Amino acid sequence: MSKTIIITGGARGIGKACAQVFLDAGWRVGIVGRTAESVQAMADSHANALALPCDVVDEAAVGAAFDTAMAEWGRIDALFNNAGVSVMGGTIDETSVADFRRAIDINLTGSFICARAAFARMRAQEPQGGRIINNGSVSAYVPRWGSTPYTASKHAITGLTRSISLDGRPFGIACGQIDIGNAVTDMSERMKKGVPQADGSIKPEAMMDVSNVASSVLHMASLPLEANVQFMTVMATTMPYIGRG
Repeated sequence: MSKTIIITGGARGIGKACAQVFLDAGWRVGIVGRTAESVQAMADSHANALALPCDVVDEAAVGAAFDTAMAEWGRIDALFNNAGVSVMGGTIDETSVADFRRAIDINLTGSFICARAAFARMRAQEPQGGRIINNGSVSAYVPRWGSTPYTASKHAITGLTRSISLDGRPFGIACGQIDIGNAVTDMSERMKKGVPQADGSIKPEAMMDVSNVASSVLHMASLPLEANVQFMTVMATTMPYIGRG
């Protein structure tokens, strides 16, 4: 029987690239996203894809989506907690409280809600266990200029990952985190044109193909549950990360 994974934000960007790689590898993939049309289009084009349209911050909708996956598949082997938003571009005093709350709500609370739903079903299923992979970002370690909401949310993802890892030990539930730097998607094209640097300049940054991310997530998810990639950083080799600032 093919393994199963739910990918949030799975109809665009990094999530879509990952969904495609998992489908090509023979996995059954649940596509979670807010836009029902794009989620359904992704599912309609692949026999092993399951449309699970919902907003990750809606606890009831997430629960219903995960129940649909369980009814269809009988178990959930993995979750890639990928959905998120980028809120940056100003110093903290120029950042609205509404924007900060939006970043925390989607990036952190949404990840918590989805991980909670996956964990409960992995704990209850037979055989017990599964794997949760959180999308952290290199900003989980080193911030960009003007990125208070995004950086705070991604630092918190690291704490979420560590806590789930401990909580999951008695139940065979592994949790790891992938921290991504400058992958080319439709959402990151602006980086090629130039983004603010810590010295106040605007410079284009090195980028890598998103396939490098997708193959890395597939590797993490494909390990036996006796092994876990706790943290992986995959990034464009020469991006301003090592020594950023």
